[in-house]
Amino acid sequence: MTKDNKTFIFNRMVKCRDEDILNGVFSVLSDPTRREMITQLAKGEMTVMKLAEPFKMSLPAVSKHLKVLEKAGLVSVRKEGRYRYYYLNPASIDCANQWLTDLRQFWTSQLSRLERFLDQNSNND
Repeated sequence: MTKDNKTFIFNRMVKCRDEDILNGVFSVLSDPTRREMITQLAKGEMTVMKLAEPFKMSLPAVSKHLKVLEKAGLVSVRKEGRYRYYYLNPASIDCANQWLTDLRQFWTSQLSRLERFLDQNSNND
């Protein structure tokens, strides 16, 4: 990986961090209940009642989790009559995914360089 590629990857990683998206996404996803809600919403939009079905918690507790997910930008909500439908908002996940992809590329490159270095030096012994 060239110096230009490293700079490009680093700048993209920093850009995501500057927007505070990553902190929100990773903080929110550290909770298993919220991760399960994300998994459920990946199947399609749902009401609070539908989302609450698999959980042993009150509707206000489910609503609190949804508010945290919404604040982090992971879900959005639309109103239809008296119902609120929650659905995934992929932009925040995309940012976190891109950050992880860039980080993986960086470390893969570093490990490949280390492997080449070790191969060259072990042949000299």
